[in-house]
Amino acid sequence: MKKAQTKNKIYLVLILLLAAGIVFWQLYLDPVTGKLNQGLDLAGGIYVIYEGVDTPDNPVTDQSMTMAVEVIRQRIDSLGVTEPNIQRQGRDRIIVELPGISNPEEALEILGTTAMLEFIDESGTVWVTGADLISADAALNQFGQAIVNLDFNSDGARKFEEATRANLNKPLHIMLDGEIISSPTVESVITGGSAIISGVGTMEDAQNLAVMLSSGALPVELRIIETRAVSATLGQDSIDRSMTAAIIAAAAVLAFMFLLYRIPGLWADVALAIYLVLVLWALAAINATITLPGIAGLILSIGIAVDANIIIYERIKEELRIGKTLRASIDSGFDNALSTILDANITTLIATTVLFFLGTGPVKGFALTLTIGILVSMFTALVITRYLLRTLARTGWIKNPARLFGVKGAQS
Repeated sequence: MKKAQTKNKIYLVLILLLAAGIVFWQLYLDPVTGKLNQGLDLAGGIYVIYEGVDTPDNPVTDQSMTMAVEVIRQRIDSLGVTEPNIQRQGRDRIIVELPGISNPEEALEILGTTAMLEFIDESGTVWVTGADLISADAALNQFGQAIVNLDFNSDGARKFEEATRANLNKPLHIMLDGEIISSPTVESVITGGSAIISGVGTMEDAQNLAVMLSSGALPVELRIIETRAVSATLGQDSIDRSMTAAIIAAAAVLAFMFLLYRIPGLWADVALAIYLVLVLWALAAINATITLPGIAGLILSIGIAVDANIIIYERIKEELRIGKTLRASIDSGFDNALSTILDANITTLIATTVLFFLGTGPVKGFALTLTIGILVSMFTALVITRYLLRTLARTGWIKNPARLFGVKGAQS
């Protein structure tokens, strides 16, 4: 009869834990997860490998490829892509990962266009180039047509004034990558270093052109040798499966701690719930990007977080076996477990630090989430759990602490 009652109590507690976990997720975790940036494998997007092409005028050099990376980075920043990954690969390749891109073709056009701007007269004389440009901004003129406003540096302003004076009442071709995009007729000498490009199409076309001109021309020709599109549907499926795995793992850990350590196990579960909230808040605060390996690191960190509690509880049980009071056992248990917890976590932190600084893309995401998880787990285990256990001991409700911790044959 007693065994049946005990089983019923255990089932009841497990059901309550599950219900509390669902409520906890809805109130605290779900709102935070919605604020996290998603990587390419979760949000979808494009993965591109560019290769530099040697030409007589622009040979591929280390400097030109480094400059190309910066030009691409500026263009991506103008696109508003969250947490892109741009890196060199070998001597002449650039890897670009853009999560959350809804129009891959447009993004590729903006990234890969050379964007060489030239003002040329009818005789073919080049008066001003994009190298003289300070800024380019899209706008609408008085007729509601899309235009691009150009501002030149002092040298460019002087050249542009000379160009308009020499070509008064003549067309001055505006060329982009060798193609004429506008041929306005010069009606007066223009001073002040400003110009307007009209006939660029829609406002979106004007904005894209302004982005390419503002970031400068690519210093070397690039060609795409590989491109992959990751669908958002696949990303959402990955998120759902990963979150299911995380919930199952957390539920299994919560149940294990309760069954093994009883009421103190519940305190460890409370600390673990606080741990999850703190980790997600920390990731959201630093604007971290979550990838599938990052989620794997988060799930792994759950096990690491509870591992510290197990070490502490086993130390406390040892103290209770020799007849110490609950308060004394808690203090001694934490003191004795401290060095073991620090040693284990510091060695793991060394490994995650190496992965973060030497790894790329998803590997960095894994290292980041695991590092944050380890740091937060030490805080929750050594501070939160200790506070909860001390509070429990101070209540005076515990008449048989050895039994509370599941210690058999201990002195009461």
